[in-house]
Parts: sequence; C-alpha cells; structure tokens
Amino acid sequence: MVLSGILTDEEGIESLKSIGVKDSKKLTPRKRAYLFNKIIKIVKKYSILTVFPEEIDGKLNHGINLNDIEAIKSAQIINELKPDKVIIDCPSPNLKAWKNYVLELLNDKKIELIVEHKADSNHIPCAAASILSKVTRDNEIEKIKKKIGIDFGSGYPSDPITKKFLKENIDKFPEIFRKSWSTYSDQKGTKLQKSLGDF
Repeated sequence: MVLSGILTDEEGIESLKSIGVKDSKKLTPRKRAYLFNKIIKIVKKYSILTVFPEEIDGKLNHGINLNDIEAIKSAQIINELKPDKVIIDCPSPNLKAWKNYVLELLNDKKIELIVEHKADSNHIPCAAASILSKVTRDNEIEKIKKKIGIDFGSGYPSDPITKKFLKENIDKFPEIFRKSWSTYSDQKGTKLQKSLGDF
C-alpha cells in the first residue's frame, strides 16, 4: 500500500492543472512517470509512505483494518506536511467516522479537513498525490519482479497473470504476499484442501 500527500498553494494547483494532472487511473504509466517528476518540482513539499505486507498483516492481526491503516498513515503525512487545509480521498463508506478517526490522530486539531469519496477525480492536489502513489507502487512492483525474476503482472487481484502467479508460487515467495489478502488466503485454502484430499 502506498499513500502520498502534497503541500501546495493556489498557484501550484494551477501549475499542476496546466501540465495535465488528473486522477492517476485515467493516465497511462508513461504519462504518470512523466508527471511524477514534474509534480515534485512544482509542489512546496511532498510525502510518500510505503506500507509493506508484513506491516499490514501485523496491524490486521491486532484488529486494525485497512481503512484504519489508511487513516493512520494519512494522519502521519498531514502531521509531516503541516497544511492549513487538507483534502483526502476517503476509503471508508462512513465518511464522518473515518474523518473523526483521522482528526484524533492529528497534532493540529484546527486543520480544515475535507474528506470525500473519489477526491482524486474531483481535486487536483489529490490527483497529484495519487500519481505519486501509483508511480511509487509500480516501481516497487518492478523491483520485486527483478528480484524474483518472474513477471507476475500488475499485482492486483483482478489481473489473471497475478492470479496465475499466486497459484503457482504461493509457497515459493512467502515474503512478497500479504497473508491477510483474501486472494492469498483463498488460494492457500484451495491448496490445503487439495493436499488433504491427496492424503
């Protein structure tokens, strides 16, 4: 999981808009990589946090869900960047509860906090941050591919190449999988059933 934040002003927002910043999902990998380098030069400050599988699994094992992890990391970024106003793309269906959780974790409780669904589609600063996150995530995926010498696709559960890789390599590279990932546990369960059946 990768989360990012940027610190900018109105002039910076206009500059980001002028170079074609928009929701990272609507851009090609090449365009995102190009914009990444432009964004970090335009903004006043930025922060990128990468949360690796073992940390996610550890938190989930202690009753902290994925939305909570995003809130904790979002607050960490806000505390680092110290903005006057924040716009966050909210992962939770309960906007109010998630916003209140983030507020509890902030050093400055007076920050204006706007929490929305699809904020990366509606706000240029969120779109810029989403590009930083997506490019960083893609780079991490490429590092893993080089390390293990196998192309496993995007790493997303909807990707057939990723699903095939998981099925064939679930026990070979345990360190790269998030054990709490339902796609992983489903496959692990299938493998266990087959083993018991064979026995």
